[in-house]
Amino acid sequence: MTGKNVANSKWATARRWGLYSAIGLAGATAAQFAITGSAMLREVLKYPKPIDDGPDPLLEQPTHAMRSSVVGTPDGALLHVVASGDVNDSDEILVLIHGWTCNTSFWNPQFNHFGSSRPVIAYDQRGHGLSELGPNRPTVDMLGQDLQAVLEAMIPEGKRAVLVGHSMGGMTIMSWAQQFGAGMEEKISGIVLVSTAGLGVIQRQELIPDSLPALARPGKAVLTKFFTSAPLPLPSNSTTSLFSHYVTLGPVVRKAYVDFTDEIVAACSAKARAAWGAAMYPLDVLSGLDRITVPTSVVVGSADLLTPVKHAQEMATILSSRGFLHSYTSYEGAGHMVPIERADAFNALIDELLADVSVAAG
Repeated sequence: MTGKNVANSKWATARRWGLYSAIGLAGATAAQFAITGSAMLREVLKYPKPIDDGPDPLLEQPTHAMRSSVVGTPDGALLHVVASGDVNDSDEILVLIHGWTCNTSFWNPQFNHFGSSRPVIAYDQRGHGLSELGPNRPTVDMLGQDLQAVLEAMIPEGKRAVLVGHSMGGMTIMSWAQQFGAGMEEKISGIVLVSTAGLGVIQRQELIPDSLPALARPGKAVLTKFFTSAPLPLPSNSTTSLFSHYVTLGPVVRKAYVDFTDEIVAACSAKARAAWGAAMYPLDVLSGLDRITVPTSVVVGSADLLTPVKHAQEMATILSSRGFLHSYTSYEGAGHMVPIERADAFNALIDELLADVSVAAG
């Protein structure tokens, strides 16, 4: 055999082994996905059937007057903003910031609670609801910059905001504090961080059980990243509602909450959902808590699998050490959607914070 033939034979052998390795790796990855996915599916099927006790009036679209407007961002994206109440009637204006895959309708229980008696503002995060995604790749820094644009446009001179952020909305507040938090008490009088996280939100979720075989554990991280950043359409039907229940809500929950959540999540564009899922992967906004200088409430559901209790405890510890923790509340049995699942109690918590900051200001 000539030297050339020997070289060709070695190259062919190397290619064969490379192909075998690729097939083996693909097989191992598929096995990891199958085991991990099956483990999650078993947990999904363990959840009890939602309680079908009729509609919840708090989830209905508000019947009082609501105003829509548009706020421009530094990169030219337009954000959709809704508001109710008269900003001149109160020194404190509620600003509600929703989470990943949601929109301003998420806050219906709060809009319906406050009606026109308290000025309330909410906006669709970029790429969600009626807001544009914009020309640039989403980043966590962009969340805080968008909030700053809304505050500058919507909060009149001499008034202050009480920021309420759910999930990615809480991350928005911490991102804003990192970038614009100096002297915040001039424009902000209080904060509520609900069902949120400051660090490693994707990596530290508890949707997939830890009791996996050693072979499947690498697949947990891969499947989690795929779940959050793949631009796949999510229909709203009886099958997806099973997963919506498991992923976002507590085990024992009303059917009205499952249906409401499933519809909101399905309405989010696949492109925006994937873009923001990828943006949150390197999340680290804990240092934003070091810039907070106003009373801050930390809220979580004890059965939250997306942003488990450990995140809330971490944030509460930091705020308490600095003297700015107003309250720490864990709602027993609630999942990730606390403002929906525990609307009455959560609205009362906001009322209490508003009363306390108003007294302090007086």
